[in-house]
Amino acid sequence: MSTDVVLIGAGIMSATLGTFLQALDPNLRIRIYERLDRAAAESSDAWNNAGTGHSGFCELNYTTRNADGTMNVQKAAGVAESFEISRQFWASLVHQGIIRPDFIRSVPHCAFVWGDENVRFLRDRYEAMKQVPLFEQMEYSDDPATIEQWMPLVMDGRAPNEKVAATWMPIGTDVDFGTLTRSLIERLEANGAQVFYNYEVRDIHRFNPDTEGDSTPFWQVRVKNQSQDYQENIQAQFVFIGAGGGALHLLQTADIPEGRHFGGFPVSGQWLRCTNPDIIEHHSAKVYGKAAVGAPPMSVPHLDTRKIEGQKALLFGPYAGFSTKFLKHGSYLDLPESLRMSNLVPMLGAGLHNIPLTKYLIQQVTQSDADRLAALREYYPAADLKDWELIVAGQRVQVIKADEKNGGVLEFGTEVVAAADGSLAALLGASPGASTAAAIMLTLMEKCFPDQMASAGWQTTIQELVPSYGHTLADHPEQLRQLRSETARVLDLVG
Repeated sequence: MSTDVVLIGAGIMSATLGTFLQALDPNLRIRIYERLDRAAAESSDAWNNAGTGHSGFCELNYTTRNADGTMNVQKAAGVAESFEISRQFWASLVHQGIIRPDFIRSVPHCAFVWGDENVRFLRDRYEAMKQVPLFEQMEYSDDPATIEQWMPLVMDGRAPNEKVAATWMPIGTDVDFGTLTRSLIERLEANGAQVFYNYEVRDIHRFNPDTEGDSTPFWQVRVKNQSQDYQENIQAQFVFIGAGGGALHLLQTADIPEGRHFGGFPVSGQWLRCTNPDIIEHHSAKVYGKAAVGAPPMSVPHLDTRKIEGQKALLFGPYAGFSTKFLKHGSYLDLPESLRMSNLVPMLGAGLHNIPLTKYLIQQVTQSDADRLAALREYYPAADLKDWELIVAGQRVQVIKADEKNGGVLEFGTEVVAAADGSLAALLGASPGASTAAAIMLTLMEKCFPDQMASAGWQTTIQELVPSYGHTLADHPEQLRQLRSETARVLDLVG
């Protein structure tokens, strides 16, 4: 069997790329293969995904101090730019009637700290961020009464003389990526894409005409039907590996030179989920704090108002853990089976230079209920464990790549790995991930479809879907304000 495009994994990344490609070329034959029985069942599922709508507003790990003491807000601005692209993309789809805006809602994004040093950090961060138009609506306060208005639970039971500070961003959002992904997949299928559930991709192999006698190069994708236990081969001109934690293994089977030195380090997570409706209703904000020393960025603690499948929820965490699985529904052999001679040096180098992370994970894995409650009470002093239950979140695989200085480096972000001829691409890594899916997929298409992306037809369609495409909104504040207002109206984002 042959097709134009194979998308591996029915998560937010494949759904976003498929939606772009179908809009740009409706004649493309697209097949999506998912190993589970439904879309968005792994990292894109709402209970497995932080769902913040990461936009750099409150995530303190996106801002750092420079050597001279000034604040570096470049990463936060980059994440905010990328999220604006997602907002435009989603608003365009809602405006066209392709999806409904039931996956997104308005929730203020807040950062909260205590102690003299952290208060200075937050104040300096605020002053630096206010210079960037993307953050011009941000407010800062070290007044307990004001902070109590923004986040009542955080101040409930707190010592009156404790030095605290917070920032508040009213235009933050909460995104249910599970609902969004399933809506996109349903629309893709309605427009002719074929979606196969309970199919696991087992191998990806390149056939070249100069070595195997075929007229046109193609990828052969071997898939296994897990329900009926048979295998079949699919020929495709383009393959996207968007399988979350499972992407590394599949990239290794494709054996492109660009992917040979990559490794992965899995990090699991847990949440405390509030079971008391009165407490849930009393909090309406995403409150982020500073991560513990050695903690990965995905473990930045937050008291998080969510809306999942139509119901308001309140989560605290995540508490990090360690598992050798690369997927929540994966195998404990995932990590050892990912080791290759080509990535062994980067893996060892990253391990030797991340001892604090190892210590942090050991501490997290051995936590008791009392330890988790103590962490929660730093953000909600009056918390009682009887009002909370522990749930397991999704699995993340952080990227490890070759590094000349240390042999290998652990990256806390996403990485697009593409074949030189653009016929195959994989997405590795985690946060900010889903929130910036539209920007990531545009970057991927620029790498893999350069001629088409430069054509007038594709440029016109992309501009319709993402009006700011091609320039930086931070440099065009009037357009930024206009687009934020328009997307808020279309997506029904009211405070």
